[in-house]
Amino acid sequence: MKKILLTILALLVIATNAFAGKAYTVSVTQIVEHPALDALRNGTIDRLKEKGVDVTVNVHIAQGNAATNVQIISQIKGEAPDLVLAIATPGAQAAAQKIHDHPILFTGVTDPVSAGLVKDLQNTDGKNITGMSDFSPMDKHVELIKEIVPGVKTIGVIYNAGEPNSVVLINKLKEEAAKAGLGVEEATIANSSGVYQAAKSLVGRCEVIYVPTDNTVISAIESAVKVCTQNKLPLIAADTDTVARGAIAAVALDYYKMGLQTGDMAYRILVEGVNPGSMPIEFLNDINLHINKKSADAMGIALPDALVNRAAKVIE
Repeated sequence: MKKILLTILALLVIATNAFAGKAYTVSVTQIVEHPALDALRNGTIDRLKEKGVDVTVNVHIAQGNAATNVQIISQIKGEAPDLVLAIATPGAQAAAQKIHDHPILFTGVTDPVSAGLVKDLQNTDGKNITGMSDFSPMDKHVELIKEIVPGVKTIGVIYNAGEPNSVVLINKLKEEAAKAGLGVEEATIANSSGVYQAAKSLVGRCEVIYVPTDNTVISAIESAVKVCTQNKLPLIAADTDTVARGAIAAVALDYYKMGLQTGDMAYRILVEGVNPGSMPIEFLNDINLHINKKSADAMGIALPDALVNRAAKVIE
């Protein structure tokens, strides 16, 4: 028995030393740079380093450009990484189409099934890909809108119709709004420069503007904040980082915590050797309410005390 124990101990020491000397490369493809997506990236890498993983990270950001998004994948293939980290739907789709000999881990993808990334949430169809979904709790968003704007009849929404995840979210918004007896007015854009005019086009057509987790819109959210402030039109967001940038409120996922959970998945793939094809899609159930009282005042909204009191974070 003693000999067996010594043998096991020796094997553990060997395995530990092997891990300690192993260095990994993670190549990141990210469609745009903004706080929510940055938080996903930072959380993932922080968790790997926290677990003692020696990791080199190559970050590629497409700045919202579709052609650059595809070109990045060619660069990543040349890097021959141990793991491809695809942040948001466009990067994940481009990676899945072109990379078949390296594991792909996506995060911040709203609907990986409709995006064509996996067969279903439990089955990646034997592919080299898995990840995390950030599907918004749309029913809670509609409830929040009604609480902040009690007399609301129509919700205005700005989104990029070219982003598959945004189309899915808008369809869900319409479904939940209809249940609540509310209408939805749409303003679509093709790039971030169109956010200002899209917001202006909604003035007079709705009582509140809602911004989903749309990468193109969020990258230029300050333009929508400006229009809403000038016209005393409340702006509600789907992610908490946008509240810090001027939206009145959001009940949303904590993207840094999602990044940490993504990092746990990355660890299993890199260090434990788990095949992504055997890993189901994961979700984060930690929902937070953030409030920006300064923005509420600027947009002519008096926030209910009960709402402010239950917020996880209040910006004065």
